[in-house]
Amino acid sequence: MYKILGKTLLVAVLSVLASLAISFAFVPMLGGKVAGAGLVMTIACPIAISIPASFLHFWQAERLRLANTALAEARDELAAAYARLQHQARRDALTGVLNRAAFMTELEAHSRTGAHGALLFLDVDHFKSVNDRFGHAAGDEALSIIGALLSGLSGERDLVGRLGGEEFAVFLHEASVTRMLDHSQTIREAVEAIDLSTPAGIRIALGISIGAFHCAPRFDPAEALAASDRNLYRAKSSGRNTVVA
Repeated sequence: MYKILGKTLLVAVLSVLASLAISFAFVPMLGGKVAGAGLVMTIACPIAISIPASFLHFWQAERLRLANTALAEARDELAAAYARLQHQARRDALTGVLNRAAFMTELEAHSRTGAHGALLFLDVDHFKSVNDRFGHAAGDEALSIIGALLSGLSGERDLVGRLGGEEFAVFLHEASVTRMLDHSQTIREAVEAIDLSTPAGIRIALGISIGAFHCAPRFDPAEALAASDRNLYRAKSSGRNTVVA
């Protein structure tokens, strides 16, 4: 408000000065004299007109500025909220990795670009017994730790997703067969080494079975997933906590 009043007074002063300058420049040329009531009117009229007009103008301009600022802030907040919703819609709430739909979408995108790589299908061994013996909170913690572990071991262009329950998938972008096998063993050993205990101090042993499949350029995502799933079944059938490629 003080800023508006200051601008209004400045306009009034400038209006008075302009009025005096015009009056003293032209009235004598017409044979008149700026004095008395004429001088008062020369001063009073600009003040009477400029103050309310300029105050209204500056007040409306300030309201418009504040409205535009509020609109910009609301737009930024909406964009941020939309970005958060998009992120949440693509992420598994428990583990933070891609959910099944987002993982398959990204896998199809890799296929369309002609990328090759390795697809790993992972299943936590005896997970039902973990829930039954130690409770679902312990099971959720185990899944959360495994999700973080998989993300931490993966590269920037790799994909990590939770396909459902205790099943995860990893796509190693442009990975060789050697990297596929090494990475699979690294994951298996890291899961086996997870230090997870109950509040009573009972260690919860974890293991993971992995079915690996090397994908050629422009692979079919559904067929690759089915192939890695078959290898996962072989890994589970051969004693679990192992890798089959």
